[in-house]
Amino acid sequence: MVGQALAAAETRIRLQTNSVEDEKQSRHRVVIVGGGFAGLYAARELGKDAAIEVTLVDRRNYHLFQPLLYQVATGALSPGDIAQPLRAILRRNCNTRVVLGEAVALEPAARRVVLSDGGTVEYDTLIVATGARHAYFGRDEWAPLAPGLKTIEDATEIRRRILIAYEAAEREADPARRAEWMTFVVVGAGPTGVELAGALGEIARDTLRRDFRSIRPADARVLLVEALDRVLPTYPEKLSQSARRQLERLGVTVRTSTKVTAIDDSGIDVAVRGEGSERSERISTRTILWAAGVQASSFGGRVAEALGVTTNRAGRVPVDSDLTVDGHPEVMILGDLAVAIWSGGKPVPGVAPAAIQEGIYAAKAIRRRVRGEAPQPFRYRDRGDVAVIGRLSGVADIRWLGRLGQRSGFIAWGMWLGVHIVYLIGFANRLVVIIRWAWSFLTHGRGTRLITGEPHLPPIKQPNRLD
Repeated sequence: MVGQALAAAETRIRLQTNSVEDEKQSRHRVVIVGGGFAGLYAARELGKDAAIEVTLVDRRNYHLFQPLLYQVATGALSPGDIAQPLRAILRRNCNTRVVLGEAVALEPAARRVVLSDGGTVEYDTLIVATGARHAYFGRDEWAPLAPGLKTIEDATEIRRRILIAYEAAEREADPARRAEWMTFVVVGAGPTGVELAGALGEIARDTLRRDFRSIRPADARVLLVEALDRVLPTYPEKLSQSARRQLERLGVTVRTSTKVTAIDDSGIDVAVRGEGSERSERISTRTILWAAGVQASSFGGRVAEALGVTTNRAGRVPVDSDLTVDGHPEVMILGDLAVAIWSGGKPVPGVAPAAIQEGIYAAKAIRRRVRGEAPQPFRYRDRGDVAVIGRLSGVADIRWLGRLGQRSGFIAWGMWLGVHIVYLIGFANRLVVIIRWAWSFLTHGRGTRLITGEPHLPPIKQPNRLD
């Protein structure tokens, strides 16, 4: 009797195990490469469907809220305030697993993604959302001299360079060398460049005004260099002019129609366009920050090559109306990596709200396919743009409100605060950021002014005497 009972129990366990395995094998396998806005929102939406098995692959174990990365670079926030572990975000998605790894190749015939450690992940549908990196327009040798702002490592390196510059100026006896340390150049006047330059102006005039004894931080020069004829070129001209005025009130010198031609460790060379002429100019500086352009991730190029499609000059992959690659309905490209066309033949902009919409759409499209239904075309809803310039300063272009949505100053600043809190992942992060912003507003301070990384001491050419 006992033996029969044990045999029956073993049979039930075996049948249950086989049932679970059969269920897993029958699930539609979705592999998502990239845990940015597009990839994360696709994973969250797909987590609602038990008929789908999701694997999210990323070489970082966290989701990074990039729009606030410049605040880490300027000491207003800590890295942990704007990042959240992917496993924590997706822990409630029982059909989702997170893989810490780097995708390096695609085998479309076998429907398999190859990882850097030799491992592979098989898929029925593949979502590629690996984002973008800095673009130096063919001058990659500039990268060590002018860091961009895409990762936490970039932000902490920029923070180190900014703070080291003031420390070096405090110690430097040579007036020319001191002036170089106290000159900051931001290249590129898009939203990132404008926000970064505004923060540098606030640091010089407000945050550090009482912190040094040999220098006056307010004497620092902050230059914003832009090759086009106005700042924030994607905004209406009226808002561009307002942004320029707000920057200048913070002490930022705006140099439009100015193209960088060379960068070295003691400054930059620029070509300045005038009325029918062009002249060269040298700007001596020890701190150059890059915000001028982006290039699609390297994995995007490998995907395009494997699928036999041609990318544009920025390495972005053209996609059809359902965000799939032509001839490969099983592969979807999202976010900064995709060239998706919307109203008037314009490409969908590479901004966080667009990536979020694409991620949610991709998940819904996959779920429709699994049910045997045809997906609807992707339709981008332009919710507008906001950029903060400084304390109580900013510009907003909420296009669906028409002229009423074109705001500057305090109203735009308040809209920017609200939008970023809403989109920030994690209740704890939202709470911490609100508290930090409130404290900074009341005290005019930036609480994360830490010099980390190497070297952590400034290279002084002619030290002043401390006696």
